[in-house]
Amino acid sequence: MNYRAYIFKLFFRILLLVSIILALTYAIYKDKTAYTVIIGIALFYLLINTYTFIKRRFVAMDDFFEAVKYRDFSRWFPEDRGPKDIRFLYTGFNEINRTIKEINSQNQAQYVYLQKILEMVDIGIIAYNLESGDVLWSNDSFGDILDVPSFKNIRFVERRKPELFNTVFETYHREPNSISIALQNESIKILISDTVFQVDEDAFKLIVIQNIDDTLNKNESESWKKLLSVMTHEIMNSIAPISSLADTLQKNLEVAINKPEESHLELEDLNSGIKTIKNRSEGLLKFAKTYRSLSKVTHLNLHRAKVSELLNNIQLLMEPSIKAKNINIQFNVSDPKLELDIDTHLIEQVLINLILNAVDACKSDDNAEIKVLASQNSNRNIVIKVYDNGSGIPQDILENIFVPFFTSKATGSGIGLSLCKQIMLLHKGRILVKSIEGEGSVFSLVF
Repeated sequence: MNYRAYIFKLFFRILLLVSIILALTYAIYKDKTAYTVIIGIALFYLLINTYTFIKRRFVAMDDFFEAVKYRDFSRWFPEDRGPKDIRFLYTGFNEINRTIKEINSQNQAQYVYLQKILEMVDIGIIAYNLESGDVLWSNDSFGDILDVPSFKNIRFVERRKPELFNTVFETYHREPNSISIALQNESIKILISDTVFQVDEDAFKLIVIQNIDDTLNKNESESWKKLLSVMTHEIMNSIAPISSLADTLQKNLEVAINKPEESHLELEDLNSGIKTIKNRSEGLLKFAKTYRSLSKVTHLNLHRAKVSELLNNIQLLMEPSIKAKNINIQFNVSDPKLELDIDTHLIEQVLINLILNAVDACKSDDNAEIKVLASQNSNRNIVIKVYDNGSGIPQDILENIFVPFFTSKATGSGIGLSLCKQIMLLHKGRILVKSIEGEGSVFSLVF
């Protein structure tokens, strides 16, 4: 709107100038001296007024562009005085200054934020001018890894440690490269990579280094701790039901020996129990060997197994100890002819894990119940489901339960379910979960 007003005022002045010039021409032509002088004065005044009118805007814009040239965005243009069109122009200049100051402030905050992050990481980072050697930016980790004090030019390192300078600064490492460097009385291995980038007319080199020795030692220590935790967890999961079944068989044998007339021990039951212990023990040994190289397994000991026999073995192994905790457990196979090509020992380990988790989830309920059901779905996939009516899994952690070493239990190791998932993936199957907090959960093994 102000732009239109400015155009209108300028157009009006031009029209007035043309009219006065025509009037002056007419007065001169008619030889009217008095009118000529008056009109000439009016023309001179109008020319000065028009010049001032136009110049005022150009001066304002020139001031603004001068401020931009020298990046002086702190200047404030008066919005409350002067002609309306100039005040409008000043308002626009001030708005541009405010916007640029906000952008600069945000950029500065992001720069400080990024700088703090780079200073906190244990990876050494340096950027320097390729021609002059002046350091553009470097974090403390770079000097700590190379065992050199803070410096402003890389020639400092050249004078102090020529060999290190040649390896790190003079040699190009386009791809991450593992090298050994000598520091005082020891040699360390670092991972180094670099890149060259251009800023205006200057070329800079960015170098990133990481102390591999420290990282490997730390990761190795953590891996050993986690491995021991995993093995202990899985072995205890298998030993507990084996011990319970062996204890039951021992008590029955003692009764049969001491009070043969009261004993109803069936040799077939005794044989089945011992066979179950033997099979589970072999499975435990095989599991220990398999887990040790689980990430490298490319071949499973697959064979055709009846699902009913698989669940019968689990029932014989787990049922006594579970019922002792006043938890009702049921096993059911929809079709006795269902068969799977599986590594039986590993799938048994998966089912033991899921059943023990179900026991833990519903052990405090008065009407605790666990169901292990096997059937074939509409896609002709065989599905084994483990139901429980326990506490359920909170929705906020449900998506993390298969993440290795994630656990919501005070004494859990967080590897049971991740291991179950890994075993199912090896079988080219899936493990799914549905849970409602306070109502229970169902885990499905889909083959």
